[in-house]
Amino acid sequence: MATSRTDPLTLEVVELIGTVVARYYEEYEQAAAQHALTGAQARVLGLLSLDPLPMRRIAQKLKCEPSNITGIVDRLEARGLVERRPDPDDRRVKLAVPTDEGLDTARRLRDSLDFAREPLGELTEGERTLLRDLLRRMLGADVA
Repeated sequence: MATSRTDPLTLEVVELIGTVVARYYEEYEQAAAQHALTGAQARVLGLLSLDPLPMRRIAQKLKCEPSNITGIVDRLEARGLVERRPDPDDRRVKLAVPTDEGLDTARRLRDSLDFAREPLGELTEGERTLLRDLLRRMLGADVA
């Protein structure tokens, strides 16, 4: 049975998701500022700490223009947090790769983000798994 987009429960869930997102971004910006980074720089560095990526793939993951990512990576590179290296699979492609200092900064940044981690820690493993699965289902093919 399909639900109406205006039923009270759906409206409440949408409002709660919006509140979670807003609080997450607010805390993320504050944590980034403590490391003299913009929120966008911190997000790119965090993404790269998981896996070195070409600019185009970073832009796809963050849903922005590749030219924006180039500028962000330029600034991270100037600070010694990221470097560009040829992709071993295609030497025409450059990967953005975090330096040791970049990995350390990304770890400290992640460690300072308490907003999501603390409430999630109060949920059981089963509840966290259910939440993850529901979020994946809501996002469909966009999760990668």
